[in-house]
Amino acid sequence: MNECIVIQGLEMHFRGCDALRGVDLVVPRGSVFALLGENGAGKTTLIRILTGFQHPSKGTCRILGLDPISDALALRRRIGYVADAPALYDWMRVDEIGWFASSFYPEGFVDRYRESVLRYDLPLDRKIKNLSKGQRAKVALSLSTAHDPELLILDEPTSGLDPLVRREFMESMVERAANGQTVLLSSHQISEVERVADYIAILHKGKVQIAAPLSDLRDSIFEVTISRADPLAALPDLTQQPSSTAQVLYEQIEGRQVRWIVKNYQGSHEKLLAEWPNVLAVRSRPATLEELFIACTRGMNSSSSSVSSTQSGIGSKADRQAS
Repeated sequence: MNECIVIQGLEMHFRGCDALRGVDLVVPRGSVFALLGENGAGKTTLIRILTGFQHPSKGTCRILGLDPISDALALRRRIGYVADAPALYDWMRVDEIGWFASSFYPEGFVDRYRESVLRYDLPLDRKIKNLSKGQRAKVALSLSTAHDPELLILDEPTSGLDPLVRREFMESMVERAANGQTVLLSSHQISEVERVADYIAILHKGKVQIAAPLSDLRDSIFEVTISRADPLAALPDLTQQPSSTAQVLYEQIEGRQVRWIVKNYQGSHEKLLAEWPNVLAVRSRPATLEELFIACTRGMNSSSSSVSSTQSGIGSKADRQAS
C-alpha cells in the first residue's frame, strides 16, 4: 500500500459545534504531511480520531491499514504521537520515564531514548516537574521516536523549543521520510512547514480547503496584482477568460490596486491590458504558503465551499523540498 492514512467522510459533532464536516484525505507513505489551520479549525480533533482517543460521529479512517478504534493496541505500537500539551508523570525522573515506557515496546527503546535526551542536553536525574516547558517537549519527542515508529503524528511539536533545536528537529523529520517513514505534522509555524513538507492540507471550519503536493501548489498558485485608472470601474473576471481554469481564492482591493490569489492562473498580461482599458498594469508571481493559507481561511470562497477538488486524492509524490 502506498497510503499511510486514508480518511473518508469524517465528521465530528459536539453539542453546538461541528468540529469536522466531511473530511476526505490521503496521506502517502514516506512523506512529511503538514496539516495547517487556524485555532478551532479541527486539526486536534482530527488527530485525536486518528490516534483512537476520539470516536468520530461519521466516516471512516485507516492508519497503516488498521482501524484506530478496533485495532488501537496494535496501531499504537507502530505510531508515535506528541500532543500539543503532552501529559507526563511529574514525579518521575527523565531516565525513569524512559525506562517505564520501554516496557510497552521492543528491545532497544531505552538506548534510543537515552541517546535522544542526551542529544537534547537533558539532565537524566532531574524530575519531570522541575523541567521547563521546552525541556518537557523534548522528553515527549524523545519518547515518541525511541521505538522508531512507522508513522509519527505531531500536534504543534515545536512549541516551547528554542529556534536552533526547532530547526534541527524539523530537519530530522525530512530524514525520517527519506527512510520511508511518514510524518503527519500539525503546526502554526508556516515558514518551518514550507521548508520540510512534501504535502500540505489546509483545514478551515472543519473542512479541507486544499490538499496537494507543495511543489504543485508552488506551480499553480499565483498572486496577481492590477493597477486601475478608475477604482469604480468593473474588475476583470479572470475565470471567464477563454480556456481558463483559473479560480480566484482571495481578493483584496485598496484604492486603484486589486490583489488576487489565483489558482491555475495562466493569463496573458498583454491580453488583459488590451481587453480592459481601465487596467494600467499587471504583475504576477508565485504565491507563498502563508498567502495561500490566508486565502483559504479568509478568502471569498472559504466560508461556503472547498477551494480545491483534489482533497480526496493527492496525486503523485512530490520531490522533497528542503533547504
